Amino acid sequence: MSQQFHSPVPGTSFKPILLAARPKTLPAAVVPVWAGCILSWKLTGTFNLWLAICTLGGAVAIQIATNFFNDAIDHAKGADTAKRLGPKRVTASGLMSRGKVMKWAAGFLIAASLFGAFLIEARGWPILAIGIPSLFLAYGYTGGPFPLAYRGMGELFVILFFGFIAVTGTVFVQTGAWPKEALLLGGQVGLLSAVLISINNLRDREEDASTGKHTLAVRCGPKFAVMFIWLQVKLAAFAGLGWVAFGYPYLAIASAPVLLMGLRIIWGLISTPPGPAYNRYLAMGGIQLIMFAAAYHLAAVLKP
Repeated sequence: MSQQFHSPVPGTSFKPILLAARPKTLPAAVVPVWAGCILSWKLTGTFNLWLAICTLGGAVAIQIATNFFNDAIDHAKGADTAKRLGPKRVTASGLMSRGKVMKWAAGFLIAASLFGAFLIEARGWPILAIGIPSLFLAYGYTGGPFPLAYRGMGELFVILFFGFIAVTGTVFVQTGAWPKEALLLGGQVGLLSAVLISINNLRDREEDASTGKHTLAVRCGPKFAVMFIWLQVKLAAFAGLGWVAFGYPYLAIASAPVLLMGLRIIWGLISTPPGPAYNRYLAMGGIQLIMFAAAYHLAAVLKP
């Protein structure tokens, strides 16, 4: 039994690394940089590809590090059990040892720091003010003395760091300024990114409740969790009306696919009991985020 637990994945050692990286979550790292670069170009007419690559590389590396830490720490705390309805976790299933997973997490944090060094050279100390908390919270999301994911603060963390900070930080890297428009876009992106963690927590509510992981879905129940997801979608969509006030009414149309996909997700969550089917709605949440960025990009490019 012990030998089977530590055996490598047949035929490849890359599969557990890919599983732990959780590629389906990466839109939450890519979209803020993508959308932020589009807004920067729209405001200034300029775009720095090298800075965009460094920003994207840092964001993705932090996201992957967070996922690796989450995999190892949840297993250590007993939060990943046989009741799990989501994708396989590499530490809990024995595909990788906890120590190895933690080393991979640290390696991605180093990679994020290297990308950040170029951004610090370009924009100075504000990048440190953004980067140091981001690097720490990659671990602090599930680890440390006050793990946010275990205190019902996962959605708040995502809205703040994968929304406001990621988008305004990207715009600052590109422009050297902090325009108000970036706050509006950051709010929209953050809310749509938080939909992903909300669906994930709703799916895992029973398992989390049994292991002491007090997410919002655990604290407030499934009905509240579904209403909260719908609220996040609606706020993200109707916040698009703010683009009218900023003089970019055509950017408001990026909210249309958000509402359409959001309605489909909510109907699925209401009509389907929690189970593996929720993985499909989680994937749809990622598609919703990408659709928003694509619509925003298209609207910005087509309107002079």
